[in-house]
Amino acid sequence: MPTTLLRHSITETPDIAEAIDTAEALWPDTSRADALRRLIAKGAEAARLDLATRRAAIDKWAGSLPDVYLDKDAQAMKDEWPA
Repeated sequence: MPTTLLRHSITETPDIAEAIDTAEALWPDTSRADALRRLIAKGAEAARLDLATRRAAIDKWAGSLPDVYLDKDAQAMKDEWPA
């Protein structure tokens, strides 16, 4: 079917086949292609959650460690990097 969207080709290796088999067991009335699309959507959802969790941890702890450099050394290092 003609489309302007990108297409991807995925080889059904044993690990991909196992993942699709699992998805088909979870969603029994879907084709293998639909099961794969649903797996991708679920994986993206999990990845977004993981990314948000990581960002929250970074924001929580950012700046919490003491400055281990002497003031003159810290300033010299800051001067080496553009703002």
